[in-house]
Amino acid sequence: MADFVFNIAKGRVVEYCNRVDSNDPTNSALIIVAIDANGDSDATMKDRDDLAALVGGTANEVTNGSYARKTLTDADISAPAPTDASDLFAVDIPDQTWAAIAAGTAWTDLIVCYDSDTTGGTDAGIVPLTCHDFAITPDGSDILATINASGFFSAS
Repeated sequence: MADFVFNIAKGRVVEYCNRVDSNDPTNSALIIVAIDANGDSDATMKDRDDLAALVGGTANEVTNGSYARKTLTDADISAPAPTDASDLFAVDIPDQTWAAIAAGTAWTDLIVCYDSDTTGGTDAGIVPLTCHDFAITPDGSDILATINASGFFSAS
């Protein structure tokens, strides 16, 4: 589950995930970004309203060799649905693997974001949704982010 939800996305994570699953707009996607928080506190990061502001602060997107952002489209995710038995609305994404990530920058967090236009948007148009602690020191091997069995986000 998320360590925190960005203020800009509170009450909207399920909506954004549903938009991606519904392919509305056509080029929408969830974007997973690895960062080195580099001293930014959770309290500071959660106030950032877009990815450009987040990585333009003291947090930095990692630059390790072989690293690239993950883009999840409608084909990669399942439609979010409420679970009446637990009174929750959980949103799930598949586990993520980055292959042969070179040594260099240590990773501190994974950020799940919403991009309404993967073909022409910029980081200023990408909305950060959730932040997940992810302390990894790359050493050239694969990195696997195992997503919680109950999803990466849950609304109650």
